[in-house]
Amino acid sequence: MTVSISQAPNASPNLNGRCERFIETIKLECLNKFIVFGKKHLDYLTIEFTSYYNTKRSDMERDHLPSIREAPDEVETISSEQYEVKKYVGCLIKSFERKVA
Repeated sequence: MTVSISQAPNASPNLNGRCERFIETIKLECLNKFIVFGKKHLDYLTIEFTSYYNTKRSDMERDHLPSIREAPDEVETISSEQYEVKKYVGCLIKSFERKVA
């Protein structure tokens, strides 16, 4: 089986815009805020951020709801004892989640 690989021309970010956008996002929101100490540390940061990005972050196209959830029918007010702060990517990102009963 022969696999052909075609490279995009230099200085043509529009050909792979989604990749370029994610690279820009991970640079601005994560990597620029850390001093990276080697490949293992870089791998850890990218895995943590990618996991957060794909499962927990709010999405502007979905009215700031996480990507994998549906909109709730009704929103109720909860007290501070009913939620906890979750930290991701070395405490760079914080989110508030309801405590498990």
